[in-house]
Order: sequence, then C-alpha cells, then structure tokens
Amino acid sequence: MTVESERACCFKTENKFIVKSGCKKRMWRSLKQILAADRVLPWPEDAVLYYSINAPPTFKPTKKYSDISGLPAPYMDRHSKLYYSNAEEFATVRNLPMDITAGYLQLRGATTIVG
Repeated sequence: MTVESERACCFKTENKFIVKSGCKKRMWRSLKQILAADRVLPWPEDAVLYYSINAPPTFKPTKKYSDISGLPAPYMDRHSKLYYSNAEEFATVRNLPMDITAGYLQLRGATTIVG
C-alpha cells in the first residue's frame, strides 16, 4: 500500500470504533465519542470527515403549509400572502385584521410587509 493511497484511506489503518477493556471482548462507542476522537486527530485539510460534509441543495420545491390549520396548502391569498388549504380558510384569511396577518407572516418568517 503506497503512502498516497494510505493517506486517502486513512480510516482503514486501524479500527478506532472498538474499545477493548477488561474481560469484555468488544465495547462499541457512540457516534458522539467517535466524532470527538476524530476531531482531535491531525487530519489533512482535504480529508472528508463526518462533521465536514455539507448536503447539496435540493431541487425539489419546498412544501407549503396553511398558516391557519397547518395542512398542506396549495393556495396563497394575493392580498395578505397567507397560505390556505380550502375555501373555509380563505374566508377566515380574508376577514383577519392586518395586525394578525402580520403576526402570521412573522411566525412563518416571511419578510414581506403587508400594506
């Protein structure tokens, strides 16, 4: 095994996941213990570790839920920018005062100011 391939597959050199103690043959570490042990080891900068992997962005659109009931909402009110799921919720959304509508938008994290 060459030095370059050993460096690329450095996790195969020794089994750090198993701890031998006393009369027990094997004692498994938790993921938290493994990550803590990996953080203190001198890894090369280009090494891919558990805590350094970033997930790629998703191509699926985000799901929208009703601001009133929490059900999946296929509709959005153009005036208040609130999501709703059926005709009853639409009537409720249209009758809400502006301060309540602004509160719902703030809870959802929408930065659009209703005016």
